[in-house]
Amino acid sequence: MSSTPFEPEQGAVVGERRRLINLAYRLLGSLAEAEGAVQEAYARWYAMSRRQQEAIESPGAWLTTVAGRVCLDVLGSARARRERYVGAWIPEPVPDRTEWVGGRAGDGGAESADPADRITLDESVSMAFLVVLESMTPAERVAFVLHDVFRYPFAEVAAIVDRTPAACRQLASSARRRVRAASAPAAATAGQAGLVRHFKEAWEARDIGALVTLLDPEATMTADGGGLVGTVLRPVEGAARIAQYLIHIADRAPGLTLLERTVNGRPGLVAQHAGVTVTVAAFDVTEARVTHIWAVRNPEKLRGWSADGEG
Repeated sequence: MSSTPFEPEQGAVVGERRRLINLAYRLLGSLAEAEGAVQEAYARWYAMSRRQQEAIESPGAWLTTVAGRVCLDVLGSARARRERYVGAWIPEPVPDRTEWVGGRAGDGGAESADPADRITLDESVSMAFLVVLESMTPAERVAFVLHDVFRYPFAEVAAIVDRTPAACRQLASSARRRVRAASAPAAATAGQAGLVRHFKEAWEARDIGALVTLLDPEATMTADGGGLVGTVLRPVEGAARIAQYLIHIADRAPGLTLLERTVNGRPGLVAQHAGVTVTVAAFDVTEARVTHIWAVRNPEKLRGWSADGEG
């Protein structure tokens, strides 16, 4: 029997990787874990015989089901791991593909080796949205992301989370309430870019008054060092305290360079010291004030944010 019809199908299977990475990143909030989950799904596919593969009506649906189940398992174990995590756990920040450094984004290759280059940056990967997803149970998160973000019917979601379609509908509804309760009207990207630029300038000038003005009075800053670098272990609350803390950081790290960068599809800041990226900061903005800053300092989450100068 000719293998010709089978080869294009294998190509289509490989072509599912981008969609699967997008799904897994939203489910797990970690590029490394997303890549691992997708690799596991492909490993299971290639472990089957050709006859078994040909018997599967929709390889894409099969891969989605397997990847979704792997993510569900990872989320279950992640909850225990994050209870032991030193300080706050913040999802891994993703750069814009044009800003991904280290020679991968835009290097002319047919398929990037880095999952960040395959992440579609929209509101469902904003740091604020990912943080809300972290508050959900694993089943809620999987049901909500698959149905509300990726538009999978509940019958297909049910096969992944091993619940009835009606139960999955309830899970997604519960997750939706969490999102609505936590969401404030998002600032337009252009407006946020201007605010972040003013924030950067005030920080560089050590202008504590200007920083306080740019921050919501009840703003919160959360930092993630993972126990690998020094940082505050609890959120810093209030505009004045955040401004004082930022000035303290700047005074302790002379030569800190701040760069305006896209962080999870929204304007943010990258801090470099001696040419090395030490912090990636994501912002949540409401009514022309910064309401939340997520500062990721864990070096294991800063892959792809390596020094690239001003370029």
